[in-house]
Amino acid sequence: MESDGGNKALLECPWVPVCISGSQLLTKTWFGDTAYHVLLTDLHCVWEEEMDSTAIQGRAQLLNRRLRAPSHAFFSHLCEVARPCLSMPSGRRVEDGAPAALLSLTRPGSDLHLKLRSELAGVPFYWEFRCTPAPIALVCSQLVRPLLLMSRLLQKQVGQMGELLVSKDVEIQDYKDNGAVLTRERLQTDLFEEQPYKGTFLTQAVPEMCARQDSLSFDSELQELYSAVTCCSYRNTCKRRISERQSAGEDESATQDQELNQAPSITQFQAEDVHHQLSQPSPIRPGDQARVINSEKPSDDQIKPPIVAASDRPSTRPKKKKAKGIFG
Repeated sequence: MESDGGNKALLECPWVPVCISGSQLLTKTWFGDTAYHVLLTDLHCVWEEEMDSTAIQGRAQLLNRRLRAPSHAFFSHLCEVARPCLSMPSGRRVEDGAPAALLSLTRPGSDLHLKLRSELAGVPFYWEFRCTPAPIALVCSQLVRPLLLMSRLLQKQVGQMGELLVSKDVEIQDYKDNGAVLTRERLQTDLFEEQPYKGTFLTQAVPEMCARQDSLSFDSELQELYSAVTCCSYRNTCKRRISERQSAGEDESATQDQELNQAPSITQFQAEDVHHQLSQPSPIRPGDQARVINSEKPSDDQIKPPIVAASDRPSTRPKKKKAKGIFG
C-alpha cells in the first residue's frame, strides 16, 4: 500500500502528455530513491504500477540475465532512461548526452505494458512497466477530484474577471461623461455583457475545443494550478485525519470515564453481598436436617451438673453445738 509520503509526492507530480507507439497518453510518474509509481491514462482507462526495491531487483534479474549489478545500479539507470520518456511532453527533444532508449507499448488484455530497451555498460538493458487498471479510489484522488477543484476555481476566476470588466466599463463611461476623448479609435471596445458572451462562448469555443486532436494536454498554467490544488487538498486531508483521530481518542476516553463512574466498586459489591447473606436464611438440605436437630438438642454433657470442688461443697453433717453452762 502506498505510504503517505509517496502519495504526497505523487500528487505533486503533474500530468504530462506523451505519445508512445502512436498512442496519446497522459502520464504521471514518481521516482524515489529505490521505488517508483507510474500512472497512465488515455481518458478511457487508467493504469498504474508501483514497485519497491525488492520487486525491481527481481524483475531486472529476470529480464537481464547477463547483467550482474546491485539493485541501486539497475534503478539508477532505469530512472536515467525512463524518466525522460514518461515525464517529457510530446514534441520536446531529449537533451544531448542522455542515454538513448526505445519505448514501445502493448496492451495484453486489460493491462498496459511499456517495454523499454537501452544499454547499460555496453550490454543491452531491458525493462517492462507492467501496468494494471488502477483502483477507483486512486483515480479519484489523482485525476477526478483535482480536475473538479480546478474547474470550480477557473469558474470563480471567470466570474471575478467579468465583474472587473463591468466595473472598468463604468469607469470608462465616467471619463467620457467628463469630456475624455479616446485618441486612437482602434482601441475602442464594446461594453461587456455577460449573457451574450456566455452564449457566444458555448456555441463557438466548445465545438472547436472538442474537435481538436490534442485534447490530452496540460499546459504550464494548468500544471501549476493542478499542483497548487493537489498540495492544498493533501494538507487539508492530513488535517482532517488528525482531527478525526483526536476526536475518536477523546470520545473513547470519555466513554471509559463514564463506564468507570457508573460501575460500582468492589467494596460496594462485597457489602451488598454480605448484607444479602445476613438478611436471607440459608437453605437447609434434607441430609443436613437431622444434624441440625441433633445440634439443637442438649447433649449428655450439657445435662450433667457442673462439677464443684470439695472445698466449695456445703457439709451435710450437722455441726456440734457447744454445751452452755449456767454461767455460759
